[in-house]
Amino acid sequence: MLKAENISCGYGGRNVVRDVSFEVHPGDTVALAGENGCGKTTLLRAVCGMIAPTAGGVFLDGRDVTKIPPKELAKSVAMLSQTGAGGDYFDYTVLDAVLMGRYARQRGLFGETSEVDRDAAARCIDEVGLSGLEDKKITELSGGQLQRVLLARAFAQEPRVLLLDEPANHLDIKSRAELAVLIRRFAERGGAVIGVYHDLSYAALTSDKMLLMKDGRELFFGGTEDALRSEKLAEAFGTDVRGYMENISKIWQ
Repeated sequence: MLKAENISCGYGGRNVVRDVSFEVHPGDTVALAGENGCGKTTLLRAVCGMIAPTAGGVFLDGRDVTKIPPKELAKSVAMLSQTGAGGDYFDYTVLDAVLMGRYARQRGLFGETSEVDRDAAARCIDEVGLSGLEDKKITELSGGQLQRVLLARAFAQEPRVLLLDEPANHLDIKSRAELAVLIRRFAERGGAVIGVYHDLSYAALTSDKMLLMKDGRELFFGGTEDALRSEKLAEAFGTDVRGYMENISKIWQ
């Protein structure tokens, strides 16, 4: 489905990501993990075509994503970023915000939304548990509700690959748990998920595979359980992660 081959990329002529390779298939859930600044979000931006690699490439069904027209690419790849606490958002209703995800698939004339688009948006709103709030302004929603709106908007694109950049940031425990269920459900339907996570426990909850990164380079790519037991984990974070997590777990014993 999607393959990154020896990809290097960055900004202003400086590579942040260096020679990283991995691939995802239908149903895969992959976590990108490592210290702040190791290149996780930059890699995610290259995967969705937002920045062009300086070497290597990202391919969707064998096609270079940088050569795929944005509207066409949006039919296959959707990206969900973190909701910032206190962030600025336009005064859209929930329905209008989700309908934006239909841009690449609109069936109406002159870019207008059709009944098909509205039905699709309604299904996505229901899927994320926000039925009945279609006419509510998104500026009046809680952080967890807003993130579900943004996820519904991504679902409305009907993508095959869902990219997540710290999607649970600023969310309470209940909202984080609900989001994890929705992410897993998307993968169970055959979608592929690539997510950036700082919380390794949440990464393990949502992802079956893990790519560990250090200074822009790939240290490990494989099963999540194997990654969490690998000696590369401490190298990726520069500390005894397993010991730290075991100390935390003692609180609950």
